[in-house]
Amino acid sequence: MARKHVVYVDDNLDLTRLVEAELQDAGYEITIANDGEEGIETILSVQPDMVILDVMMPLMNGWEVCKYLRNKEEFKDLPILMLTGVGRLVNDMTSPLYGASDHLDKPFEMEDLIERVDTLLAKAEL
Repeated sequence: MARKHVVYVDDNLDLTRLVEAELQDAGYEITIANDGEEGIETILSVQPDMVILDVMMPLMNGWEVCKYLRNKEEFKDLPILMLTGVGRLVNDMTSPLYGASDHLDKPFEMEDLIERVDTLLAKAEL
């Protein structure tokens, strides 16, 4: 069975390296982008099974990337997980407005991230 491909878009290089290692250890293929514009280019190029987006990034924030993807027919069902430190209440209200499948508040435990990725990809297969 082919490994699921996840694109992770975040401008925090330390967190990016950590998340990349954890997702690889969990059996996922991962491609990294470091800002919203690079993220869109990467997503259009690799056509991943899932996207993880940081919210606060230069050039284009995660919510803008999510909204852009949801306006494209080929990405309307793509699982999108938002990662942000803006607070649970803001995430609960804002993430669905932009079309996110789920969100995870920073800081988070890596086990929680892997669990969300596993769950969203499993739902997408149904």
